[in-house]
Amino acid sequence: MMRRYLSAIACLLLALTAKAQTAAQQLDRYDVTWNSQSQNSSESMPCGGGDIGLNVWVENGDLLFYLSKSGTFDENNAFLKLGRVRVKLMPNPFEGKGFKQQLSLRTGSVTIQGSHAGVNANIKVWVDVHAPVIHVDMNANKPVKMQATYESWRFEDRIPKGRENMQGSWKWANRTDIRTRKDVISVNNNAITFYHHNLDTTVFDATVAHEGMASVKAQMTDPLRNLTFGGQMQGKDLIAAGTYSGTYLSTPYQAWKLESRSATRQQSFQITLHTEQTPDVSLWQAGLQRTVRTATNARKAWDATQAWWKSYWDRSYVHIDTDAPTKESWQVGRNYQLFRYMLGCNAFGEYPTKFNGGLFTYDPEFTNNTFKFTPDFRNWGGGLMTAQNQRLVYFPMLKSGDEDLMKPQFDFYLRALKNAELRSKVYWGHAGASFTEQLENFGLPNMVEYGLKRPAGYDAGMEYNAWLEYEWDTVLEFCYMMLETQRYTGKDIKQYVPFIESCLTFFNEHYQYLARNRGSKALDGSGHLVLYPGSGGETYKMAYNSTSTVAALKTVLTRLLELPEDHLSADARKNWQTILDRIPPISFREFNGYRTISPALTWERVNNTESTQLYPVFPWGMYGVGKPDLDVALNTWKYDTLAVKFRSGVGWKQDNIFAARLGLTEEAAKLAIFKLKDSGRRFPAFWGPGFDWTPDHNWGGSGMIGLQEMLMQVDGKMIMLFPAWPKDWDVHFKLHAPYRTTIEAKLKGGQLVDLKVFPESRKADVVSMLK
Repeated sequence: MMRRYLSAIACLLLALTAKAQTAAQQLDRYDVTWNSQSQNSSESMPCGGGDIGLNVWVENGDLLFYLSKSGTFDENNAFLKLGRVRVKLMPNPFEGKGFKQQLSLRTGSVTIQGSHAGVNANIKVWVDVHAPVIHVDMNANKPVKMQATYESWRFEDRIPKGRENMQGSWKWANRTDIRTRKDVISVNNNAITFYHHNLDTTVFDATVAHEGMASVKAQMTDPLRNLTFGGQMQGKDLIAAGTYSGTYLSTPYQAWKLESRSATRQQSFQITLHTEQTPDVSLWQAGLQRTVRTATNARKAWDATQAWWKSYWDRSYVHIDTDAPTKESWQVGRNYQLFRYMLGCNAFGEYPTKFNGGLFTYDPEFTNNTFKFTPDFRNWGGGLMTAQNQRLVYFPMLKSGDEDLMKPQFDFYLRALKNAELRSKVYWGHAGASFTEQLENFGLPNMVEYGLKRPAGYDAGMEYNAWLEYEWDTVLEFCYMMLETQRYTGKDIKQYVPFIESCLTFFNEHYQYLARNRGSKALDGSGHLVLYPGSGGETYKMAYNSTSTVAALKTVLTRLLELPEDHLSADARKNWQTILDRIPPISFREFNGYRTISPALTWERVNNTESTQLYPVFPWGMYGVGKPDLDVALNTWKYDTLAVKFRSGVGWKQDNIFAARLGLTEEAAKLAIFKLKDSGRRFPAFWGPGFDWTPDHNWGGSGMIGLQEMLMQVDGKMIMLFPAWPKDWDVHFKLHAPYRTTIEAKLKGGQLVDLKVFPESRKADVVSMLK
């Protein structure tokens, strides 16, 4: 009996091992391998972990990588890189034809192999997921010397001019006193230390003054003042070896060298990074040294990092046509995984992954050849957030089971809440958090987008901006994500409820305030809020009852009321139900006799190219496969002339998501291929610039969302599989659904050959939509 039991256990273990090997093998097929060196930084490869991102490439026999870490904002609120590292081996195995550079998704590392004149060497670059430490490890078959150089273009103050100011918050202000201040760089005890220390006065102060918030400045959160960031580079057997200067592309730099004491077959060095907001640089230095002292066991760190990446890949995946790597559908599956890797590199950042390049921007002239700027440049700001772009980076994390990665984005809003509430109090004397578009990391609108030349008497709380005026509702998508994390995971989200309530309070208070300023009544004749003036994205301006706002308020209020009993008091529930009853209905119109969703009841002009009339489809899920009045949403897709005109897959466009949610398989597949096929750059997932920058993260995020919706959609407790999936695309996927549910399925030859639902009790809620 015992023998049979042990035999059964052995068979089970073998089966589990085989399954693990299969999943790992599928992931390994997506590793990016280059057999030739790169021409420049635009042909770099992403590597990272924790909250650190590196662009890694080999050029003319030298290994180079840029350093980037979440939250490194200077006085101008530009998102500064932390320098560039150059590694040379002598004699150099990378001078010959034998060369290989590979990104290993399973380990999160980049390895470079080279052979020349009898010297074979391997360099592994990796980032500790649990500590801000970058490791560079070299092994060779013969003794070689290593030279590790820290290169900085911020060795002196730099005056950005014209378009270069788009990297920070000054944008087109064109002030003569704007400068990127130099870093402090020194060499002591064979270690290179570098840091940037923000002054007492930053763009925060100028913004507060310009926007009339000085009376409450002492109450406001300032994330920029005295922010200090940088690090230290050192290796056990590396010694200081002098300095030199040079120019990379259009940017001069200075360099500080470390060099091996003697030739060895093994050599490694580490770069430890640290960020702290303190007026006393010595406190930052002490914090850095604590991390240096505690991060000494590289083997233990490597094992822990591997364990984290394993759990990350095990929790979710989408593998498409894995036996047909020449098909575009295979590229779609591979690039979905590559982009999810890039998102995973900022799992624990203090700040969210930026839509305009994340941690992986490179020299800007390879995105726009007229931008001869430093590697710090990215278009559309550094600490500046654009919610309608950021949302597309974070929505896919619900179905990929990466709710832990959503924390930096949620915390961004929590930190900014106080300042946003103060805006409402100062400008209008009512409660609620006023979040605008083009939002600084301190919760105020960007000073330039707010308007540098404003008419006398113009509402001080308003952005004087044709694109952004009255665009308040994008924050509600992050309220929705917070609520959805509770529905997906079952976790307590009480910490976010006051934020959600404050955002909803703003709409209830502000639109009654505006109505009372126009006349004697705060509500319309039906007892509804009058959402005027409003906005449908940046497109339908001066809108009356914008559909995007109506759908957002209805959905968020409904989900708030569905929270567990301990999340809301009885009085709060009564209040929110009253406000839900005040939200006006969605408006409709006709095209050629077909009823469609209207962008609003009325609007004055069309300013951009967003199809907000389809926002009730996504993100708000009021229409879709298996839901009432699907024909109305389909009519909107087919017959609304502007929805048709605006249709595209570029950048933040989300027509691929609309198509998937409407069950339009052919259209969804075409747009998925456009979104997630190879980027045309050396690294396949460096899309862009689209409307923003390269790599375009809202391009990748919207591609992920669309693919997920093609595979699985949810309606209440019902889980619909393959609602818009081409039958000739074989797929093996694992995605997450509400109520702590995980779905793993295999489709082969148009047939569902394997389905695993956890917990099994949820299997009764799963419906296959295969026709």
